[in-house]
Amino acid sequence: MLVFAIEWVFRGDLGSTVAFFMQTNKPGWTTILVFALVLYGLDAIAGRNWLGMLIVAPVTLALAFIGYQKSLYLGDPLFPTDILFARQIFELLPLLIGERPWAGMALAIAPVLAMAALFYIWRFIRLHVPRIGYKGRIIRLILVLPMLAFFASLMDYGTFSWTRDRLQIIPMMWDQKENYASNGFTLAFALNVPMAHVSAPNGYSAKAIESIARPEVNTALPDDYPDIIMVMSESFWDAGKLPGITITPDPISSTRRLQSGEVFSPEFGGMTANVEFEALTGFSNAFLPAGSIPYQQYIRKPLPSLASFLGSQGYQTLALHPGTDWFWNRNNAYKALGFDEFRFDKTMAHTQKRGKLVSDTAMTDEIISTADIAKNPLFLFAVSLQNHGPYEANRYGDAAFDVQAHNHNAISDRARASLASYAQGAADADHELQRLIDWAQKRERPTIIAFFGDHLPPLGPTYVETGFLKTNVAPRKDTPQNMLQNRSTPLVIWSNRSGSADDMDALSPAFLPLHVLKLAGISHPYYTGFLGDLYRHYHVVERSLLLSDTQEATTDWAQAKHIAPPIRNFHHLQYDMMFGKQYAAPVFFPETVGDRIASAN
Repeated sequence: MLVFAIEWVFRGDLGSTVAFFMQTNKPGWTTILVFALVLYGLDAIAGRNWLGMLIVAPVTLALAFIGYQKSLYLGDPLFPTDILFARQIFELLPLLIGERPWAGMALAIAPVLAMAALFYIWRFIRLHVPRIGYKGRIIRLILVLPMLAFFASLMDYGTFSWTRDRLQIIPMMWDQKENYASNGFTLAFALNVPMAHVSAPNGYSAKAIESIARPEVNTALPDDYPDIIMVMSESFWDAGKLPGITITPDPISSTRRLQSGEVFSPEFGGMTANVEFEALTGFSNAFLPAGSIPYQQYIRKPLPSLASFLGSQGYQTLALHPGTDWFWNRNNAYKALGFDEFRFDKTMAHTQKRGKLVSDTAMTDEIISTADIAKNPLFLFAVSLQNHGPYEANRYGDAAFDVQAHNHNAISDRARASLASYAQGAADADHELQRLIDWAQKRERPTIIAFFGDHLPPLGPTYVETGFLKTNVAPRKDTPQNMLQNRSTPLVIWSNRSGSADDMDALSPAFLPLHVLKLAGISHPYYTGFLGDLYRHYHVVERSLLLSDTQEATTDWAQAKHIAPPIRNFHHLQYDMMFGKQYAAPVFFPETVGDRIASAN
């Protein structure tokens, strides 16, 4: 019953839960056996029957419920590594509760009631269930522990297992939604435990790295070093793409006029850190386990980035985020990426709020005041916070946008109010972009500004009501056309010397270093050399989709027997620098060889 309840809570659907246990090609009964062994062993350790159930049931049911909620809000199931950012969830609770106060009240009361119930059940077991003798406990453990160890060995999806196949446990790490649907919540969760280890791609070796064509460009900078300012704007998107919806006045008029192209985000509705990982390093999440968060799991030592490269050339390098420093482990990740300084809410000079969060205006004030007094050329990477979801009605109190539905596309008052709040936040971000442009136009120092949204906003039911999506979140895998619609955010790359770069199709954030440095007149063996060659073949590199320079789509490419050489080389270089022997460093990242990285290590 416990295993059935876990699946029902996680799936939120009785029919699919029953089908999971009825189908012989699903490991439902295998899961029951695993739970029986775990409970049998825990009872032996605790000394009484049912105490194992008292420990396991609340934990697993809570995880299943959290997994269900995550799938509703972000579209992804719960992964073991999500435990690493539990603190982030608690930090966001005031925002979530602000939109759903009754849910917040229930969230406060439920743990108290649950603890009281568990205490009562524990007392009942202690008084009415006899203890298991020491001999019986030892026999149980002798039987159970080897079998559990054997099952644990089956969870290494990187190795073939005949037994695992016979038990119908089929790892589908490339499609986590199907992985959880096919293997069930418990086994899929367990299969993701080895995620912390990233295996080398097939064929990786020193010889493979040496065989990659050497870039035709070397490190070179113009005589007059430009300041480079990159702004990743929280949930910034063109809500006018919602079908049958008109928002007046246009909330992103400046962005629309300056727009260079679009960023094809690797995420939807959240997971901002994964987008900035690509934008700063020129590497791709496509080569990392689904559900992983590089900032929290993999960046444990110095890693090449725009910050480390420009810092090696005499730039002052500054990361800026008006939230807490520990969120997404940014404090440690930014150090490893080579930033000289990270300013956050406690160290910024400008922190006035709009709504409940530090405003985009405050962040722009911080950017301008920093650049105006900088003695060295400046590389500044800023991540905004103001327009973080959810978007409760009347969030700012002065929303000046009218949301109209057309073509019989009626939407609820709640959706209309949520859109109005979102539009005001997007308009504030758009206004601050124009303010940065106006400021930079008056500067003598050449200045590059890159501005882009990290992902689409978590508008939830509004997407369904307008017909933009069938569910609250976009699926990880879809048709290329739908993925372009559901992942693309506005991109502006602008220079106070030459204006906006233009004629860019949708591109992965990993290609932002290429275009930013190119407009700045800076060349680099990897960022403009290798990525420039790769960009001539592919503009989007995503786990389930490649888009070529002609927008030709290749789906499920990672499962193919033969990987296209440019993508294979991309994967090898990334693995080499993140987890391997860094054979590529002298040729592709020469700035990492020598005193700077040695001292960081």
